[in-house]
Amino acid sequence: MSTNSNKIITAGLLAYGMSGKVFHAPFLNAHDGFTLKAIVERSKKNAVNDYPNVLSYSSIDELLNDEEIELVVVNTPNNLHYEHSKAALQKGKHILVEKPFTANQAQAKELFQLADEVGKQIFFYQNRRWDSDFTSVKKVLASGKLGKLNEMHLRYDRYRNVIGPKAFKEQAIEASGLLYDLGPHLLDQVISVFGKPETFHKVLGKNRKDTVVDDYFTIQLNYADSVNVFVTSSMLVVNPQAAFVLHGVNGSFIKDRADVQEEQLLAGQKITDADYGIEPDGKQGLLTTIDADGNKTEEIIQAEVGSYLPLFEAVYQAIADHKPYPVTREQVLTQLEILES
Repeated sequence: MSTNSNKIITAGLLAYGMSGKVFHAPFLNAHDGFTLKAIVERSKKNAVNDYPNVLSYSSIDELLNDEEIELVVVNTPNNLHYEHSKAALQKGKHILVEKPFTANQAQAKELFQLADEVGKQIFFYQNRRWDSDFTSVKKVLASGKLGKLNEMHLRYDRYRNVIGPKAFKEQAIEASGLLYDLGPHLLDQVISVFGKPETFHKVLGKNRKDTVVDDYFTIQLNYADSVNVFVTSSMLVVNPQAAFVLHGVNGSFIKDRADVQEEQLLAGQKITDADYGIEPDGKQGLLTTIDADGNKTEEIIQAEVGSYLPLFEAVYQAIADHKPYPVTREQVLTQLEILES
């Protein structure tokens, strides 16, 4: 993506695991407004294979002490986001922080105050706002074809019946468990459309043998005008249900989780490839409506191409041109209120 501004923002990644390799480096590299200068790799030095000109630092302190780096991507384990975000802000860096931003509202508010004191910006990496399937949902809502919405379900399911190797997800430490892993994605999607709920009710479950963290959650969010939104996630779903189900007075919309970006990037595909971000045929959403005479109409909703590059464009514009970033502090505080309750 090109930019009209002449400013080039020098960026650094705090880790080069899956998130760094898939969700951040390709987009920072593709955007004309960023230069990806350095990546922290404590042991394995793999980044050079993908980005020969990028420096590989062995510690976070080394990267934070690099005075050329203006933007730091905090993509370390969940329980370290607060610590590393604080350290980066204290070094005078803007930060782009993976979900969950912090473990609780108190940590978030402290970082907001610190960012204001040092004159730097905090950006929240909520990439699922730019998933092709979710943009289809927003397109249907904006069309008004459903009429007044009364019920919406969002699901994000997996099947992993054993305890995984990542300690920050599976051990009883802050910001661990499925709620803090996938909950931020689903909650952010809801909050981005509907705002803060009037009330909410949350249920957690531990279903895998020997698990010490939640591997199931469901949250009901209640909004004005009798709109009820349900977000659910489970680690024990063999046959995933539809990811998005919407019911309004005039019809329903059903959509599978179909965004292919993560899958494609993991397979080594480039975001410049012609078929990048295009959902496979047969995964389109189905909009069913009924008119005043009781006539039913079925309409296939073709998804737009998915791309996370607009998120990085929004970060760029916020730093270079002082434009507002779409994921706000208030939205993140609402999310954290629900997560930590």
